[in-house]
Amino acid sequence: MVVIRLARGGAKKRPFFSMVVADSRFRRDGRFIERVGFYNPCAKGGEEKLRIQLERINHWKSHGAQLSDTVTRLVRQFGSQQKAG
Repeated sequence: MVVIRLARGGAKKRPFFSMVVADSRFRRDGRFIERVGFYNPCAKGGEEKLRIQLERINHWKSHGAQLSDTVTRLVRQFGSQQKAG
């Protein structure tokens, strides 16, 4: 099964997450099919906190990909930011 989930990167105590499309059998930070965004929970000042390619996520969802709970929450948050901004 194909899933869209977060893969952790960054330094110790400074996490940075890539939003990736991957086979569910692959490791969390392992091989992936496509990178469709990122989430930076430690963003400060003018740094971008969240970027998502919604058209690519919709493409993968139409092909049967499942979103993780966290990715679902972030996509909703990104959608509300787009409407407000």
